Amino acid sequence: MRAPATPGSIVDLPFAPGGEGLRTVLSFRRDPLGTLARAAEAAGDHFRFRATSRVWVAVLRSPEAIKHVLVDHPARYTKQSRGYKKLREFLGQGLLTSEGEFWRRQRRIAQPAFHRDRVAGFATTMVAATQAMLRRWEPLAARGQAVDVDQEMMRLTLQIAGETLLSADVDRDADRVGEAVSTLNEHASHTMMRLLAPPIWVPTPRNRRALAAARHLDRIVLGILAERRRTGEDRGDLLSMLMRAVDEETGARMSDAQLRDEVLTIFLAGHETTANALTWTLYLLSKAPTIADRVHAELTAALAGRAPTVDDLPRLPLVERVIKESLRLYPAAWSIGRFTADEDAVVGYRVPARSIVLISPWLAHRNPAHWPNPEGFDPDRFLPERERERPRHAYLPFSTGPRVCIGNVFAMMEARLCLATILQRFRPALVGGAKVEPAPLITLRPRGGVRMTLDRPPG
Repeated sequence: MRAPATPGSIVDLPFAPGGEGLRTVLSFRRDPLGTLARAAEAAGDHFRFRATSRVWVAVLRSPEAIKHVLVDHPARYTKQSRGYKKLREFLGQGLLTSEGEFWRRQRRIAQPAFHRDRVAGFATTMVAATQAMLRRWEPLAARGQAVDVDQEMMRLTLQIAGETLLSADVDRDADRVGEAVSTLNEHASHTMMRLLAPPIWVPTPRNRRALAAARHLDRIVLGILAERRRTGEDRGDLLSMLMRAVDEETGARMSDAQLRDEVLTIFLAGHETTANALTWTLYLLSKAPTIADRVHAELTAALAGRAPTVDDLPRLPLVERVIKESLRLYPAAWSIGRFTADEDAVVGYRVPARSIVLISPWLAHRNPAHWPNPEGFDPDRFLPERERERPRHAYLPFSTGPRVCIGNVFAMMEARLCLATILQRFRPALVGGAKVEPAPLITLRPRGGVRMTLDRPPG
């Protein structure tokens, strides 16, 4: 492993094994997570590998480097990468994909809709949707029937997103929406990993499936927007807030095209990432019965059998720590990509011009310098006194800096309330012999789902 840069010096980033040629990028396309882990073990926290004859991938995982790119100099590191260009084909210019002054304006307009007090008003809907799912689970549990928890959490969070964001019941469309989201997730991941992937307008079978999925999602979102424009009704949901929001500096409102992009981005990204977090959390708890017992004891003491409310969340610190640890091990956004047109120096290393800069929460969250026993499931890492010992940017499940996820408060509240409601009645257990592996698509999903039986908690 190359020695790190000394103070005052600027040196080239070390190569990942095989990074001078194309061996590492080919390995990365086959196995991104394993390739990054092996490269970090060999080369350290900062390394590079060749993407093409003229483009480098610079991988940075130290908290100092993450702060430099995402917090201190975000304007230098843009979203003009191949990956974001592919996402724009379907998501348009939403908060996830837009940049510059347009992004700042959209963020100003959207921010009030995610104010903590407004988000708290959705807690009842989140719990009620979870309770409806549990009622559907009861006869399945009585028969000892296993369910795919991945699908169940996707359906649950889709229903919550529909009701809170759009005041719409999307349950009848849940299966088709889930299929469409999976299709676009796989398509975008496939095409951004392959330099010679045909443009979206080329009628390959893969492109046709992706376009059909996008059209289906558009019909749902645009239909709801049209109906809301027709009635002019303020339902107090996030869509109403976005439609009525006014930019304090310009007095402008969002156009229908902008609303479509923002609603589609928040609707899809918001429901899928929280579903992934819940699925991975239930999976981890099924493998850690002692921790699951502690969670059950906390729920019993704090709630005494009643449904949780937003006011109960401060009394459920272990539930919160469990979710934080799940997001450490399985961050929904496993990679954050940026592009830099100009050469830069980051913590003493030269980042070449026209580099793809890759910051991977998956990799950062397994940095042994900040996370002892990094593969272990230990929610007590997030006890306040232990959190204070870590650098701030060692943990970034929702990114960091000015582009931190606008829905992070919403997502954490939803995950805690849904998990608490589920674990009061059931303790899902991994089907014997089932092997669960992460699939690093745009988001980090369990490959092939997670089959679990609906066991009861003790007592």
